[in-house]
Amino acid sequence: MSISLAIIGGTGVYDPKLLGDEQRLEVVTRYGTALLTQGIYQGEQVVFLARHGVEHGTPPHKINYRANMAALVKLGVTRVVATAAVGSLNETMPPGAMVLVEQFLDFTKGRESTYFDGGDAGVVHTDFTAPYCPQVNHVLLQAAKTAGQELIPGGVYVCAEGPRFETSAEIKMFKLLGGDLVGMTNVPEVVLAREAGLCYSTVGLCTNFAAGISPTVLTHQEVLDAMANNVDQVRRMLAETILQLPTERKCRCQELGHSILL
Repeated sequence: MSISLAIIGGTGVYDPKLLGDEQRLEVVTRYGTALLTQGIYQGEQVVFLARHGVEHGTPPHKINYRANMAALVKLGVTRVVATAAVGSLNETMPPGAMVLVEQFLDFTKGRESTYFDGGDAGVVHTDFTAPYCPQVNHVLLQAAKTAGQELIPGGVYVCAEGPRFETSAEIKMFKLLGGDLVGMTNVPEVVLAREAGLCYSTVGLCTNFAAGISPTVLTHQEVLDAMANNVDQVRRMLAETILQLPTERKCRCQELGHSILL
């Protein structure tokens, strides 16, 4: 039985009761080793990747994104649904909202952000007009509707380097540029997924209003508490998504991607 779907998120998103026949995988790639959990949900093979590590001990700027995506390719995964805790820059996307990401603005600085950095890998310029898979996005919207939840479409994700939170001046700038959400993990994850020809979508989980919009000082505990309140509805949506994903890929993600060195 092949593995077609991977779910990426924080440890709080994963429910041990979701998957049967669960087993831990350690996948070695040329970029490093990735740790995943494999299991079956109603006959479908799924792998879960805890982005920050099993104990949530890896900060966003230190995550080995290249190893993570390469491991999924090595396992035969073709589709990825990612979840990400985000701060909101948009009053119509309040804390507690789930937002389907459609575009990103990249403000990261020191990350390994491509598989194609010359040498044996070559130099490749990949199209990012539409960074997220339209087919998987459509399924996520339908899955949320089936689960009786609201998934707000069209979000623009601003990826900051972290691990610090943003200044209020940075948030004002991001809003002027059209950003709706701010987080620290979506880039280069989405970039590497596209380079590898994976279908990739992200659901932003709004945990707070960003600096200068929020009336209080931001804390990491606030983010953890908001995630704990959101986690049940996220799990229901993910379960519906697993059931509703069609076998055939009707998008250009694979065509736009390339073969990567594993």
